[in-house]
Amino acid sequence: MKNRLFKILRLIITLSVVGLAFFLGLKLWNNYMNSSWTRDGRVRAEVVMIAPDVSGLVASVNVVDNQFVKKGDLLFQIDKVRFEHALAEAKTLAQIRKAEHEMKQNQYKRRVGLSDEVMSEENRNDAKLEVAIAKAKYEEAAIQIETAELNLERSSVKAPSDGWVSNLLLRKGDYVQTGESHMAMIKKDSFWIYGYFEENKLSLLHINDKAQMRMLGTKYIIQGHIESLASGISDRDNVTDQRLLANVNPTFTWVRLAQRIPVRIHIDSVPKGFVLAAGMTCSVSIIQKEDKKSDFLNLR
Repeated sequence: MKNRLFKILRLIITLSVVGLAFFLGLKLWNNYMNSSWTRDGRVRAEVVMIAPDVSGLVASVNVVDNQFVKKGDLLFQIDKVRFEHALAEAKTLAQIRKAEHEMKQNQYKRRVGLSDEVMSEENRNDAKLEVAIAKAKYEEAAIQIETAELNLERSSVKAPSDGWVSNLLLRKGDYVQTGESHMAMIKKDSFWIYGYFEENKLSLLHINDKAQMRMLGTKYIIQGHIESLASGISDRDNVTDQRLLANVNPTFTWVRLAQRIPVRIHIDSVPKGFVLAAGMTCSVSIIQKEDKKSDFLNLR
């Protein structure tokens, strides 16, 4: 009788353990597959590409790599001798054009005062037009002065905003071209996080849902909220040929992976002592409104 009870008890214990393992496995599978979280999160930031507005030799580089700069700080100086000469030339030309304009005005005043027997109406009109032409040339010279002053000012390349100089490769003596980027600057207070969520989880995500980001390999958790969801990603199987026709891949893989859709997350607060850097990775968990605590706590 005791042996029979012992066997029944062992059977009950075994079934209980198997049932508990099945229940926990099912809950873990549901939590892993159907909860609003992802391990694929990246810290992003606005990167300002610094490009000069004028061409020339770099006379000096006034910052070092990873230096924090404020808006208006000098980043690098392009040799300004040529621009100073251009400004002096424009001012000299403006003086000449101004004198010509005054001369034409005086000639016109004299001709207007003459009688019709001495000066014809046609000559008066020609003199009036010459005054207008001289005035236009003088105004053109004045604009050339402003352009030369602007070029001289733009030879000093300054920071457009507060931020950090990143991956500085520019050196004194380099020749820089107009519009070519030669320096990158990470803008201050421009950090956000992109969470790449599987497509089947998008229905769980909503604008302004709270989010928690656990940075890889640290104890720090960043608080934030969903700012926006991407409306589309590139389709690698829908490229076009030279005739703009769809180039459909004839092969089909039986294993179909869920696409990852970028979700932009605004950072609300960063733990004290933690330093953000663009490119960091993290796990992202979305706290839905009916949830009382983060999925992070359920996963760990």
